[in-house]
Amino acid sequence: MIELKSPVNPEEVKKLRAGDAVKITGVIYTGRDAAHKRLCELLAKNEKLPIDVNNTCIYYVGPTPAKPGRAIGSAGPTSSYRMDPYSEPLLKEGLKVMIGKGPRNKEYKEMLKKYGAVYMSSIGGAAASISETVKACEVVAYEDLGAEAIHRLEVEDFYAIVTYDSEGNDLFEQGIETYKK
Repeated sequence: MIELKSPVNPEEVKKLRAGDAVKITGVIYTGRDAAHKRLCELLAKNEKLPIDVNNTCIYYVGPTPAKPGRAIGSAGPTSSYRMDPYSEPLLKEGLKVMIGKGPRNKEYKEMLKKYGAVYMSSIGGAAASISETVKACEVVAYEDLGAEAIHRLEVEDFYAIVTYDSEGNDLFEQGIETYKK
């Protein structure tokens, strides 16, 4: 298990390989397609983003409201392909880790190589367990989007698997057995 602190060290991210199990501690942001669209619109107008994405992680999730005594409700990943059209502007800004579920397009995988970033998968059926890793949660942008607003999460031992690494390796195509050797 590889421990990763967020914000991340770009050199550590480049060492990650498809198939690596990772646990993240630190700050990650949430965002889905509506929030990504807004972020990219700001970048297109050369305006400042409401969050600093440099050397950080974005988790594709729309969390449910927290139950009493909890920081967050259910927090399972959403299908990531919807963020493909918005990825490059954020990668140019220094985004290094994206977390979601499901495959991405070929162009996206090439962008990871170009910008030294990785895509990780989280387990969709483990939304309640994932929420236990979140120690604090606050909306930091686009509150009008409800669950799809950008949240700042403080996480401890948030588990994910590197699915695409910065060298072009693809866990979906090559399978876990390739990386156990």
